[in-house]
Amino acid sequence: MNTQGTPFTITFVSGAEKKVITVDPLNRDSSGHGEPGSILDLALAHDIEIDHACGGVCACSTCHVVIREGIESCGEASESEEDMLDKAPGVGSRSRLACQACPNGSANLVVEIPSWNRNLVREGN
Repeated sequence: MNTQGTPFTITFVSGAEKKVITVDPLNRDSSGHGEPGSILDLALAHDIEIDHACGGVCACSTCHVVIREGIESCGEASESEEDMLDKAPGVGSRSRLACQACPNGSANLVVEIPSWNRNLVREGN
């Protein structure tokens, strides 16, 4: 996370819906899923659903997202993340696993949740 404490925004795009959250690096909410401060962690803490079958431990590819803007603030993908991304559909140069991509606050982000990763029907709902 950014050490200067400058808040940044993440715009989540899911189909026609958009939701913008503001992240305060010095006082951020956490869901306890994925790497601390990851896109998945921040999304779930703000009631934005991103499927994550493995619980956010980089053991599947269900949290695959496309970072349309601000990808440079998330650092490089690890080898294990790249291995998991190889199993995801529709992977491109801006694809990341939401559980592993941790924005450092140097840029605002626009994150697309691809249609194939939206779990529209969950058991028990």
